[in-house]
Amino acid sequence: MLGQGFVSAAAIAASVLFILSLGGLSNQEKAKRAVWYGIVGMALAVVFTALGPGIGAYWLMIPMIVAGAVIGWWVAKRVAMTEMPQLVAALHSFVGLAAVFVAWSADLERRRVLAVRATEGAAEEFSAFAALVATKAPDELTFLQLEVVFAIFIGAVTFTGSVIAFGKLAGKVDGKPKQLPGGHLLNAVAAGLCLLLAIAYLNGAGFWTLLVLAALSFFIGYHLIMGIGGADMPVVVSMLNSYSGWAAAAIGFTLSNDLLIVTGALVGSSGAILSYIMCKAMNRNFLSVILGGFGGTSGPAAEIEGEQVAIDAGGVAAALNSADSVVIVPGYGMAVAQAQNAVSELTRKLRAAGKEVRFAIHPVAGRLPGHMNVLLAEAKVPYDIVLEMDEINDDFPDTDVVIVIGSNDIVNPAAQEDPNSPIAGMPVLEVWRSRVVFVCKRGQGTGYSGIENPLFFKDNTRMLYGDARDSIDTLIPLIE
Repeated sequence: MLGQGFVSAAAIAASVLFILSLGGLSNQEKAKRAVWYGIVGMALAVVFTALGPGIGAYWLMIPMIVAGAVIGWWVAKRVAMTEMPQLVAALHSFVGLAAVFVAWSADLERRRVLAVRATEGAAEEFSAFAALVATKAPDELTFLQLEVVFAIFIGAVTFTGSVIAFGKLAGKVDGKPKQLPGGHLLNAVAAGLCLLLAIAYLNGAGFWTLLVLAALSFFIGYHLIMGIGGADMPVVVSMLNSYSGWAAAAIGFTLSNDLLIVTGALVGSSGAILSYIMCKAMNRNFLSVILGGFGGTSGPAAEIEGEQVAIDAGGVAAALNSADSVVIVPGYGMAVAQAQNAVSELTRKLRAAGKEVRFAIHPVAGRLPGHMNVLLAEAKVPYDIVLEMDEINDDFPDTDVVIVIGSNDIVNPAAQEDPNSPIAGMPVLEVWRSRVVFVCKRGQGTGYSGIENPLFFKDNTRMLYGDARDSIDTLIPLIE
């Protein structure tokens, strides 16, 4: 058992490591070291919290920690990089559900303290947390109740919302926005009932109010995310990340755990900032994403003229061999086909032939922020040729060949040309301004978001149909 001084010192050290970890993730070259900062910080947090004053029941805690570590290791080993977005969503759901359980437990302990006080029981009968509650004045107990309400509401919304986000990302739930009859009115009514239940709870109503509050919040999380289209899932995952942080911070206040407060605030604020950045990159209002959903239309879509013209690998190779500059635009299709290593090999061969090769990364490419960057780093693509949209968009008119691999919305000219398009106003990679565009695509479908792409019908676009990895593997030996 360690004294509170050691625990506080460890909390400060862990907080600093978490901040360094977040800061380092902004740079690809520093990201690996930043992850280790986070790992060490979390190890410090768990160990010193477990050894802190008032902590017991190690006979139960240690097996649970070991079981959790083994399950986490097993899941991490099995999950492919293409499944990382849904794994993140699933992990958010665990945080939300944990917040609900801890909040329920906190209120039960509060009620126990009040019952013991009423019978003039001894404080030594209390558990460590109940003993902490016993030291609180009446107004402090009111704040504890507020923390419990907030933690249950935000935790429950995070749980069911994350479960639905997981389902949409994994393809187990239809990616199209769907709501029950009544739409947003149902969410508003449920939120209003949650407020009434919170008021009743603060005025002495029974534990049942927290159970009903949780049930309504579970519904809000489910219905809210069901009403958001699949193309907005990257923003939704980031938002749920923020929610899980605020839920953790609320529980930190409830448990008087400074480290949990700091960590939750870091996660909550960084997730909110990332959600804002992504909405800005998509020219989307944050509230319209959360309340409206992506995929609805504001009018009849513009008619698309022309037809998709197919090309074989030989034709693409001929254009690449005569090109001086090449830009590759990766999307989720590259991740699904696990084509990143083939793309890396193609890049190496093109550069060896004296071609200028660069990558154009849209802020919301893939289904998770940085998804494409991680895949390319895994395939050892040099960091200095991986450029963000703002860095490369003006260079497309001077580019000989663009290869689009499994992307749709982020290269869709309808964002600029069709005011009735669901993605109207969204900044996109203007690949159509290059001399020729080759699109690696499985077929003629509209893709995950269900939006038709006029790029595929333009005169300077050719479609290379088939699995992305097979297509790129066929190209590589044809490069001279």
